[in-house]
Amino acid sequence: MVAEVTVEKLKSRVSGGVIAAGDEGYDEARKVLNGMIDRRPRVIVQAAGIDEVVAAVDVARESGLELAVRGGAHSVPGFGTNDDGIVIDLSPMSTVTVDPERRTARAGGGTTWGAFNEATGAHGLATTGGIISTTGVGGLTLGGGIGYLARGHGLSLDNLVSAQVVTAEGRSVTASETENEDLFWALRGGGGNFGVVTEFEFRLHPVAEIYGGPLFFEKEHAGDVLRFYREFIQDAPEEFGGFPAWQIAPPLPFIPEDRHGDTFLAFVACWAGPVEEGESILKGLRDVAPVAAEHVGAMPYAALNSAFDGLYPPGLQHYWKANFVTELTDEAIDAHLEHGPSVPTVNSTMHIYPINGACQRVAGDATAFAYRDATFATVIVGAWPDPADNEANTKWVRDYYEATAPLSEEGGYVNFMAGDDQERIRANYKGNYDRLVDVKRKYDPDNLFHLNQNIKP
Repeated sequence: MVAEVTVEKLKSRVSGGVIAAGDEGYDEARKVLNGMIDRRPRVIVQAAGIDEVVAAVDVARESGLELAVRGGAHSVPGFGTNDDGIVIDLSPMSTVTVDPERRTARAGGGTTWGAFNEATGAHGLATTGGIISTTGVGGLTLGGGIGYLARGHGLSLDNLVSAQVVTAEGRSVTASETENEDLFWALRGGGGNFGVVTEFEFRLHPVAEIYGGPLFFEKEHAGDVLRFYREFIQDAPEEFGGFPAWQIAPPLPFIPEDRHGDTFLAFVACWAGPVEEGESILKGLRDVAPVAAEHVGAMPYAALNSAFDGLYPPGLQHYWKANFVTELTDEAIDAHLEHGPSVPTVNSTMHIYPINGACQRVAGDATAFAYRDATFATVIVGAWPDPADNEANTKWVRDYYEATAPLSEEGGYVNFMAGDDQERIRANYKGNYDRLVDVKRKYDPDNLFHLNQNIKP
């Protein structure tokens, strides 16, 4: 009976989709990216506007039900869903409005980076936004926002101008440098702990075509490539973004057919400066070792941002681990050379993202994102289709992590954290943690928004 009352309350206040267990489309509506996550919420609110988000927040607070907020549904731990609670699905709120004169864009809380890049790219503009275009703008930005353009233009959160937020008490407020400044500070790196962001306003930059793409190197040259990258990225022009990755070769036309399924050390390059300079920028990388295969050239930024979408279809099993790294030592490289070549599937990988340049020109306490002194953010991505492989492939991630973590910083990027990483929350925020707790107490004292890497009030 209580379940029926909850659903009826929501249907009376929400004009869009309110989907309860047993309704047509429920099984599709409850799916998230990670196939390991199979939860059955009591009701899913497909919110088309702020009023509907407010209604769902109010009902969750009044009923004491679990509340999950879903943007792009990419949360590896499955924070965008729950069992027997309320899910706010923001996907209907996906409009993007670009002001090319001011070089800003507003994006609804359910927008994906693919939609955002398409809208801004039409004006030759972009902002930092991940490497998979199906990722939600909201989750990526609130946790940090590492991507190809970060060295030149900062993290996604560094480009956030303002946010419209529905708080735990059901109020819609603006957070910016001049309004609710404490909330604005916490949103930039503190994840979904402080409310539901229904709209983001970003600063844009002139980025239309880039020069880049993946280059594949034989495993025996991986150490040379990693050592080159370590030195090169220290003072490379900031228009250069790119990262090394362990990658089993997919069956793509630019890779020789007899090499499909072989493991390589790939390097994904992105030069966002003048396209004609791209070839000379990559010369040093090409000189390190022979390139076994490549797909490099001039392309729209949005094309590179979506180039690897096919490796991450919905429904794969996912388990990830991550750390920040200040110095990529010889010992760390040795650990990567030991564990990386055992990457178990074409969907699994390890990336070492550079977060120096513009990212480091922001003070460590200027936003909630604390690791401004780190040079790299590493992620070990376990992703595979068959649940029968869960134990073996999870072990690969954990073994790799245990070998590299002692050679890394204590904390890691919250967007890459697994569901079993809750004990690392304080380390992930270093000296910013206590201030985040204060903001949490002010805006969400009862921890309504706790399905996240949770900052407890």
